[in-house]
Amino acid sequence: MKEEIAKIKENSLKEISESKDLKTLGDLKVKYLGKKGELTQVLRGMGKLSPEERPVIGSLVNQVRDELNKLVEEKEEELKKIELEEKLKTEEIDITLPSQKVKRGSKHPLNRVIEEVEDLFVSMGYDVVSGPELETDEYCFERLNLPKGHPARDMQDSFYITPEYLLRTQTSSVQARTMMANEEKSPIRIIVPGKTFRREDDATHSHQFNQVEGLVVDKNISLADLKGTLEVFMKKMLGQNTELRFRPSYFPFTEPSYEVDVTCFKCGGKGCNLCKQTGWIELLGSGIVHPNVLKMNGYDPEKYSGFAFGVGLDRLAMFKYGITDIRLLYQNDVRFLKQFDRKDEENEIKY
Repeated sequence: MKEEIAKIKENSLKEISESKDLKTLGDLKVKYLGKKGELTQVLRGMGKLSPEERPVIGSLVNQVRDELNKLVEEKEEELKKIELEEKLKTEEIDITLPSQKVKRGSKHPLNRVIEEVEDLFVSMGYDVVSGPELETDEYCFERLNLPKGHPARDMQDSFYITPEYLLRTQTSSVQARTMMANEEKSPIRIIVPGKTFRREDDATHSHQFNQVEGLVVDKNISLADLKGTLEVFMKKMLGQNTELRFRPSYFPFTEPSYEVDVTCFKCGGKGCNLCKQTGWIELLGSGIVHPNVLKMNGYDPEKYSGFAFGVGLDRLAMFKYGITDIRLLYQNDVRFLKQFDRKDEENEIKY
């Protein structure tokens, strides 16, 4: 058995010394020192030896094992050092090379439009109000003259969470909340920017979109006040040459109601493929607040009147910057967003 141990020692010392990488070294360690290694097998055969031979062979095996462990550790340190040096050579950084430009974020076009709208209306004496995105059926529909079973509810494909709660389809619900919260029933002049949700998804519609609602309630408010306000609004956002066209329409919470078109930003009203040769693009809805809405929310329609309007901020951003697909606003593509670092007075951004 001594000859067998000597042979194992000779072979193992040679192979470990000549190993060129850590994987080979690990395999050799298992081969000679593992649970099923050659030295372990020698120890398992000691039961066949005489009592006098066992301590001699056991001591010899332990001596060889210690020697091999020490050699493996030294070789492992050596190979790790060599591996590190090779890695440093291959990963060496040439500090003389020109640096890469760091990509930086930019303000999103929707944020630009929202801030511009808020600044404009605050300068006109309006308050900016917010409300819950998870809304009750009462405030989203019933207090806006849309009782249960009303056919106009089919105009909006809604996300209901329960029979009572839904994701708001419009920020008009905050108008009702504001009127109800105003216990003194004093005049109101507010805008309500925020997210709304409908089951739509194509190039010009998204299941989630941003909207700004405007509401004015006071004595002697007329259609002339609404038209003057919207004219200032659109000229500020889309340019001083922008013209407005009011078309009679229907909304349950306003009477009379109007769709408002603006002159096409691409052709300036001359007619093109974008506006279908009409020179006009539909942009927002508006009207005089329905007497039922005033009454349900605590205002006397005999004393007060008001106007309301709503515009999709996504579409407004598309018109302002010449964006052809609404889905680009939600993809967070740096190549698209970085273009809006240019001055806002540019009429159209190419991409």
